[in-house]
Amino acid sequence: MGNGAYTSFWRLSDLSNKRGLFLVYTGDGKGKTTAAVGLAVRAAGRGKKVIMIQFIKSPDRTYGEKISFDKLGIEIVQKGAGFTWTKTPEEHRSALKEAWAFAKEKLLSGAYDVVILDELNNALAIDSFPVDDVLPLADVLQTIQNRPSHVHLVVTGRSAKQELIDMADLVTEMKPIKHYYDEGIPAVLGVEF
Repeated sequence: MGNGAYTSFWRLSDLSNKRGLFLVYTGDGKGKTTAAVGLAVRAAGRGKKVIMIQFIKSPDRTYGEKISFDKLGIEIVQKGAGFTWTKTPEEHRSALKEAWAFAKEKLLSGAYDVVILDELNNALAIDSFPVDDVLPLADVLQTIQNRPSHVHLVVTGRSAKQELIDMADLVTEMKPIKHYYDEGIPAVLGVEF
């Protein structure tokens, strides 16, 4: 790459810093939260203020990203009730309602450069009990559209709604090719959690 190409790249990079991007990491493969964690670390390294809000993971358990983020000074808040089979539908509904109110306030505040809504896709896709009255897709879409223009937004999780995919600037689908779960190896400390 010649010197002119570098100059053009950095000029384009400066332009992209003026408008917040909307990224979606979805799919059935591993790596959605991991990609968001990597982006958070990169953004924080560049002096950006970052928050990750986890919609499914519960504060009752310890996760590696929480331990690392605490050490790095990156804000992370776990608002979930845990996996959907571990609590009653009402406990999950209550947690989702609280998580969305919290996330919406943080996203619209303009106080953050990067907001990560981890596993929001999973929450929106729950069909074993009603969620639209506590986590309304229409409100999510409107909030994303009305966020401050500088805020980069990352949404992770399986089963991304088509409306989110259509709005996004980038959609990456994680696709499983081979997974050690299929060989009977359970979740690995430091790899999955």
